[in-house]
Amino acid sequence: MNVLMVLTSHDQLGNTGEKTGFWLEELAAPYYVFKDAGAKVVLASPQGGQPPLDPNSSQKDALTEATDRFEADAEAMAALASTAKLADVSLEDFDAVFYPGGHGPLWDLAEDPTSIALIENAIKAGTPVGAVCHAPGVLRHVKGQDGKPLVSGKNVTGFTNTEEEAVGLTDVVPFLVEDMLKDNGGQYSKGDDWQSYVVTDGWLVTGQNPASSAAAAEALLKLMA
Repeated sequence: MNVLMVLTSHDQLGNTGEKTGFWLEELAAPYYVFKDAGAKVVLASPQGGQPPLDPNSSQKDALTEATDRFEADAEAMAALASTAKLADVSLEDFDAVFYPGGHGPLWDLAEDPTSIALIENAIKAGTPVGAVCHAPGVLRHVKGQDGKPLVSGKNVTGFTNTEEEAVGLTDVVPFLVEDMLKDNGGQYSKGDDWQSYVVTDGWLVTGQNPASSAAAAEALLKLMA
């Protein structure tokens, strides 16, 4: 059982001069859901190498048991420091694909032709795809086999407009995940802000926020089974 986890390579938070990247908990919690289930996990990113960590995700209030475990895990940290280049990865080698969030993916992975093709081919092949928090943004330009947006008519969730407002980045991000999913015809639903909420539709799993990351990974495991 092999799982590909795709991380952002983007580190600039719009024009704010601040840094962004991937959200640590959304990598760490799913990573151990997969590892503890016996899966081999490969990390990849558009540029390869060490992907940028959102500095806010390593603040004390954002840390969890999973993040502590990850940062103390030499093998995990080595894998993170040397992620594969996404273009060099072959979908045939994997049983599922998972995208952790953080704001970074809204800039690079959402627009990345390699990532878009990977998701389109995965869904076509019946390989489950999961995305949590801001990572459902990677579905922005992904098409289904009918040529319509992949999320059109599908039950989906992702970071809410009110959650984005709460972190003060509504006017900084290139698009709002909730609005994009709705604009692309997604049947968008959500739970309470900052509470775990996960939706599965066909081969696609989406989670709303950081609290949803372990549950989204568990939903993906079910599809793999």
